[in-house]
Amino acid sequence: MSDAPAGPPAAAPSGLRLWVLGARPRTLPAAVVPVVVGTAAAYAGGAEITWWRAAAALVVALAIQVGTNYANDHHDGVRGTDDDRVGPLRLVGSGLASPGSVKKAAIASFLVAALFGLTLAAAVGWWLILVGAASFAAGWLYTGGPRPYGYYGFGELFVFVFFGLVATVGSAFVQDERITLVATLCGAAVGFLATGLLIVNNLRDIPTDAESGKRTLAVRLGDLLTRELYVTAMTLPFALLIPLALLASGWVLIALAGMLVVATPVILVRRGAAGRALIPVLGATGKAQLAYGVLLSAGLVLSG
Repeated sequence: MSDAPAGPPAAAPSGLRLWVLGARPRTLPAAVVPVVVGTAAAYAGGAEITWWRAAAALVVALAIQVGTNYANDHHDGVRGTDDDRVGPLRLVGSGLASPGSVKKAAIASFLVAALFGLTLAAAVGWWLILVGAASFAAGWLYTGGPRPYGYYGFGELFVFVFFGLVATVGSAFVQDERITLVATLCGAAVGFLATGLLIVNNLRDIPTDAESGKRTLAVRLGDLLTRELYVTAMTLPFALLIPLALLASGWVLIALAGMLVVATPVILVRRGAAGRALIPVLGATGKAQLAYGVLLSAGLVLSG
C-alpha cells in the first residue's frame, strides 16, 4: 500500500454555481415540457397562441419546480434524511448552505411564480389563483409540514397530478380558455414521465430513506416492484399516442421516436443499476421526457 498522499479534494461549489446545483437542473424538464406540450395542444385545437401567456406559464412552472426543490432540500436537511444520501448535491444536508437561506430561496421562488401567476389570472380568470395556491401547497408539503405526504408514499401521485395534468392542461387553458380531451391526454403522458423522475430518484434512495423512516412509495414497494413501476411510467406515454392520434392527427405518432431516448434509462433500470449508478439515469430520464415533449409538441403543431 502506497504512503503517497491523496490528491487534493475537489473544491466544494460556491456562489451562484452552488445555488444552481441546489435547484436540481436535471429535474427542470418536468417544468418545461408540460408548458410546451400544453401550448401546442391549444394550437392543435385551433387557438391563436398568445406568446406572453406561454412565457408567463413557463416562468410559473419553472419557479414552482425550483421552489419545490429548495423546499425539499430544506425540509429533508432539517429532518436529517439527506445526511447519508448518495444522490446529487443537497444544500442543507451537505452543510454548504444554512437551512434558513435555503428556506428563503424556496419562498423567493414561489413568490416569483405567484407574481407571474397573478398576471395570468388577471388576463384569464381569478380562479386560477386557487390552482396556483394548490400547486404551492403541494410543493411545500411534499416534505414539509407535520405530515409530509412524500414520506407516506403519495409523492408520485402528486407529481402526476401537478406536474402532468395541472401544468399541461393549465398551459393549454390560458391560451384557449377551455379544457379539452387532447390536452388532458397530453397531461397524462407528461405526468407519467415526470413521475418517472421521482420514481428513479426514490429507487436510488431506498436504503437511506428506509433507515431514516421516510416511507416513500419505493420503500413501500421494494426494489423490484419500483423498477417495474419506473418502466411502466416510461412506456405508458407511448401507448397514449394512439388515442391522441385518433383525436388530433397521425402527426403525433412522430413522438414514437422518443422511444430511442427512453430505451437507455429503462435498460439501465431493468439491468439493476443502483446507488450512484442511478444518478446518470435521473439525467437520462429528464432528457427522455424532454425528447418526448418536443416530438409530441411538433406533432401537435403539425396537426393544427
